[in-house]
Amino acid sequence: MKRFYFIAAFVISAFTANAQQTLNLSTYSGTNLEKYDNKTLNVSINRYVFNGWNTISLPVDVSTDELNEVFGNDCKLEKLIGVENVNGKVKLNFQDCKAEGIKANTPYILYISGETGTKKISIPNALVQDEEASVSYTVKGTNEVVTMSCAKKQTAAKGLYGVLAKDNTEATFVNVDDVKNGFYATRCFIQLSSGNDKVLTTNHIAAGDVSGIENLTNEDEVVDVYNISGIKVASQVKVSEVKKLPKGVYVVKEQKILVP
Repeated sequence: MKRFYFIAAFVISAFTANAQQTLNLSTYSGTNLEKYDNKTLNVSINRYVFNGWNTISLPVDVSTDELNEVFGNDCKLEKLIGVENVNGKVKLNFQDCKAEGIKANTPYILYISGETGTKKISIPNALVQDEEASVSYTVKGTNEVVTMSCAKKQTAAKGLYGVLAKDNTEATFVNVDDVKNGFYATRCFIQLSSGNDKVLTTNHIAAGDVSGIENLTNEDEVVDVYNISGIKVASQVKVSEVKKLPKGVYVVKEQKILVP
């Protein structure tokens, strides 16, 4: 009898250990990830998406193949790479980054051409990262700061911009003061330092719509370097120094340059 109890206890213990290896991520109220930070777990995500543009940010990486498997080969993934002032409106520049897949704690817009509904994402052996999920840019010529962030838990909508299901064909970010449910977890929103009275427009940039750094062939040429928001990041430096900048998209001689 004691042997039976020992075997039963072992089976229960093993079952519990296996169960603990899977993290079911809440995409509504949110999940407290503090105790899971930097742990490798099997992660299960049930995420509701609409046909058209959605927003998404996750605490784990998702590969391109996994994106295609869940959302279809025609899905699109873009990230915010800069903002501009166009006739008093704020233009949001999003660039295709599907080839990179989803990187943990990065806000994205995600296009679905399939049916509206809940999609299940299962990521085995995923590294969970409990970090801030936001990017910020300053509109050139102004003090306006534009920030795109993820709602890690259900967040009130007042003062923010979001993509409404009825407006998601072009990923139109609009004032969502009147949205009672706010933003559920894993969704993203836009916040302007001046409030949400301005009109936002969206610009979609193809993945290859930048020049490679190798196009700057004259190593000794002296240039000014700007980020995609128009902020000067380097003044009168040689091209050879430009190539040493952190990876990203820059503007040199009115040309977008990619530093890999």
